[in-house]
Amino acid sequence: MSWLFFDFFIMFKASTGKEGAGGDTVIANGVKVEGDFQSQGNLIIEGEVLGNVKTAADLYVGERARIHANVSATNARVSGEIRGNVKIKEKLELTPTSRIFGDAHTKILIVEAGAMINGKIIMGSEEEAAAAKAAERVDKANEGLSLLLGGRSRSEKGEKIKL
Repeated sequence: MSWLFFDFFIMFKASTGKEGAGGDTVIANGVKVEGDFQSQGNLIIEGEVLGNVKTAADLYVGERARIHANVSATNARVSGEIRGNVKIKEKLELTPTSRIFGDAHTKILIVEAGAMINGKIIMGSEEEAAAAKAAERVDKANEGLSLLLGGRSRSEKGEKIKL
């Protein structure tokens, strides 16, 4: 691992103000882990993981790192490739070399020029995301009702709606 990597990670840790509860775990370049991986402390991935990755603390995905499954963390800085959905409670940072093939859900998103996401981006807290999903279900139900009423809703036809 290079000093540049450690500089990024130290800056990332300083910006979040959090230390991992169980220390840092490193999956080095050239190491391949198969199966789900869970940690309480900070997780640094420079190698390859074929399985879900979950940490209660911060995640750093290095430039040559590859993850083939879903990812969950409090904060994350991604420079490598993730093929799966990404769920970050607080802040997700994407560097110019990052590639995400899946949906990303986070409260705060920082995207540097060159970063790529091929999927849906969901911003805000989990409560806001749940409210948005509920509103989407209501919209779909209203569309179905509109079709049943001949393409126009009752309010569009000037009819009163009893609740």
